[in-house]
Amino acid sequence: MKFSIVCCTWNSAAYLKESVDSVLAQDHADIEYIFVDGGSTDGTLELIASIDRPITVVHGVQGGISRAMNEGVRVATGDVVAHLHSDDYYLHSRVLSTVAHIFDSNKAGWCYGRIMRVVNGQLVPESFVAPKYSSDRLLRGNFIPHPATFVRRDWMLKAGCFGETFKYAMDYDLWLKLAKIGSPVEVGEPLAAFRVHDGSWSSSNRIAAMEEDFQ
Repeated sequence: MKFSIVCCTWNSAAYLKESVDSVLAQDHADIEYIFVDGGSTDGTLELIASIDRPITVVHGVQGGISRAMNEGVRVATGDVVAHLHSDDYYLHSRVLSTVAHIFDSNKAGWCYGRIMRVVNGQLVPESFVAPKYSSDRLLRGNFIPHPATFVRRDWMLKAGCFGETFKYAMDYDLWLKLAKIGSPVEVGEPLAAFRVHDGSWSSSNRIAAMEEDFQ
């Protein structure tokens, strides 16, 4: 099973190395690593260029994060696509092999695990207990964490990828579209770390994000 890991960057040098190291540490062999950059000027591109393995870099993508994520899907050739933002990272080296086993054992088109949050440099558990998946529960609110979600590429394309009119709710919108095609497999463990900081788009615009989720 081939994974396409898409990382969208824009002046991401502060946290990118930890994210990259977590991908390079994976024990799964077949990984396509794709970077979609919006025009970084802070050393991000130099850090990406220093990666000692084959990568794909798409330069100068403008128009927002949703468009950047969709551009990553467009150039991806893997069986499964995951979007790991430059300030997030995988929690251990067995994440992709764990997910590959799940896909090999199920006919589902997508799966998700849980996250831990990074607050002031420290890993802390999620601040709520996620409900067991059902489409009805998903309609009531988004409890699926973006950096721990993995989608078969053909399902991603069938769902229409990310809605480019959204600033915050593009992941929730995609989960709802995927849910109409089929239910995901829940992985009962944390797979990724989500960094909480002032520069995080959804964290720094929480009210606007909630309003867009509701819409």
